Amino acid sequence: MTALDLAGPVAVVGTGTMGQGIAQVALVAGHPVRLYDAVPGRAQAAADAIAARLDRLVEKDRLTGAERDAARARLRPAESLADLADSGLVVEAVLERLDVKQQLLRELEDVVDDDCLLATNTSSLSVTAIGGALRNPGRFVGLHFFNPAPLLPLVEVVSGFATDVTSATRAYEMARAWGKTPVACADTPGFIVNRIARPFYAEAFAVYEAQAADPATIDAVLRESGGFRMGAFELTDLIGQDVNESVTRSVWEAFFQDVRFTPSLAQRRLVESGRHGRKSGHGWYDYGDEGERPEPHTAEKVQPPAYVVAEGDLGPASELLALIREAGIQVREDEEDHGTRLVLPSGGQLALADGQTAVEFRDVVYFDLALDYRRASRIALSHSQDTQTQTLAEATGLFQALGKDVSVIGDVPGLIVARTVARIVDLAHDAVAKGVATEEDIDTAMRLGVNYPLGPFEWSRRLGRSWAYDVLDDLHMRDPSGRYAPSLALYRHAYASEKREGTP
Repeated sequence: MTALDLAGPVAVVGTGTMGQGIAQVALVAGHPVRLYDAVPGRAQAAADAIAARLDRLVEKDRLTGAERDAARARLRPAESLADLADSGLVVEAVLERLDVKQQLLRELEDVVDDDCLLATNTSSLSVTAIGGALRNPGRFVGLHFFNPAPLLPLVEVVSGFATDVTSATRAYEMARAWGKTPVACADTPGFIVNRIARPFYAEAFAVYEAQAADPATIDAVLRESGGFRMGAFELTDLIGQDVNESVTRSVWEAFFQDVRFTPSLAQRRLVESGRHGRKSGHGWYDYGDEGERPEPHTAEKVQPPAYVVAEGDLGPASELLALIREAGIQVREDEEDHGTRLVLPSGGQLALADGQTAVEFRDVVYFDLALDYRRASRIALSHSQDTQTQTLAEATGLFQALGKDVSVIGDVPGLIVARTVARIVDLAHDAVAKGVATEEDIDTAMRLGVNYPLGPFEWSRRLGRSWAYDVLDDLHMRDPSGRYAPSLALYRHAYASEKREGTP
């Protein structure tokens, strides 16, 4: 039997949304599928629901009538676990409780043949711990599909501590044969996506908790400057605040309460209040009939400066110089200075977010990182009480002249996008160093699993080898809790770059 040639049908145990989705994927790929649920009648109801979705695929010309009929003929509800005895693969998608999954798998092991591959779709539990209940954990693997499984391409193929390489390979090739994009992952809290995505939510919530900006403004900056499809507040409202907070808490606890994964108190209060997002009618935003989506803070239009003096090339923001010239604003270059900032006519400075605060300097405005400064439609600026009013006005007018909306936020180090991206890059480097996954698989997982505009390593290469380390090092000096302490892997990455460039 090869990785793609199962000895029997694909069985799915648990017929909720994920179970039905996985069953549909296997069915459309050509496998006989058995559905089982411990609650009487649910397997048949799930089969009927899948059949209805196959009808809709025909209506959308994604299946032919003949393909639908053949798929329906391959789908069969099971009345007991004994009906799954001839399965070649069993995927469980039952309640996210370790004891429930372990008991089910022990029962399955007594039913199926020794060469049947057993898999879990868990998103939050340890694959190793689930498989620890089996006599033969070597044939047990994680197959983490993303919801909705028929539409989203990513599948995390998770090897537990005792998973055989041949079992992981079979599962990986099976997912690929089903038209999915599999990524290989070692068993770690959160796997790839839920581990590395934590800063996207955490940093947005931290900026909010610091009262530096409201949710609508933070979301707008993440979308319109960072290039993310959704902001952290609207996305967690969509996911469900209770679900998102539970995943964060699970990862935090699994890492022995590592400060880098600390849950948000503001989100905890939201969950405690019953405001779980769209499904409850209220989360960070009000989804009631009369609820109005708040607008992001956008600065009033002001005059741009007549010129700027460029001290250095602005590093990751160097394309701004061309945009400023195109806008008809003179750029004077100070060839003797090796900084990375703009000097405004007021004498104040405009600098890219670097993990420092504006209050540390006499007269400075910080601007946030953008995925693409030419295409970005919004830029966040921060300043302190010591920043001259004219300096802030000139900085605001400069970006408005480039066609950007400007959101002025509080004096938080690293602003919004820069601190988020730096932490994502750091967790990605740390994951590779600890054997969780390859750089390529991490980039793929973050693009496909959570729709990031770039994978962490793509971002790292674009921004420069030492950029994320420098930002986090600055942030760590201002918040020595350990939350922003760069990982050893990121330090080695940045330091290796310096050594190659001849730094002693």
